[in-house]
Amino acid sequence: MKHPMRRADRQLPEESTVRLLEEAEYGVLSTCGPDNIPYGIPLSYAIDGRKLYFHGACEGRKHENIAYCNRVSFCVVGRTHPLADVFSTNYESVIASGAIHICRERDEKIRALRLLIDKYAPENMENGYRYAEYAADNVCILCMELSEIIGKSRTSNGQI
Repeated sequence: MKHPMRRADRQLPEESTVRLLEEAEYGVLSTCGPDNIPYGIPLSYAIDGRKLYFHGACEGRKHENIAYCNRVSFCVVGRTHPLADVFSTNYESVIASGAIHICRERDEKIRALRLLIDKYAPENMENGYRYAEYAADNVCILCMELSEIIGKSRTSNGQI
């Protein structure tokens, strides 16, 4: 169920929302497990169209929660600037929601690892791509299929 944004005047156009999602360095993946206790974990990620890829260990609370409920939320925060004189903040952020699953296909895992290398180690892509081939069988890759992305910002004088 989609919820309308309370401050629709602050909603970013889709192209700005996608740009922010592409440029942000990390975000927080939120899950919920059988204990009904929300769990947010900061993660690095890469985007490919309407998919976000994450890598990491193949076990733990994140995986337990995803096995229970594969519906997740992912939030990134871009630039911020406190406005002390008016007790507010200029900001830009994105909240994405969708379903998440473990990637099982080796080719998709290598592709995801290459996207992460392109984003976080562009100066070392040759070694990174070799590492992706080597690590693909031993690393866990999660893929979040984006069903909704909403960007929001507050600016003063057009500046954050």
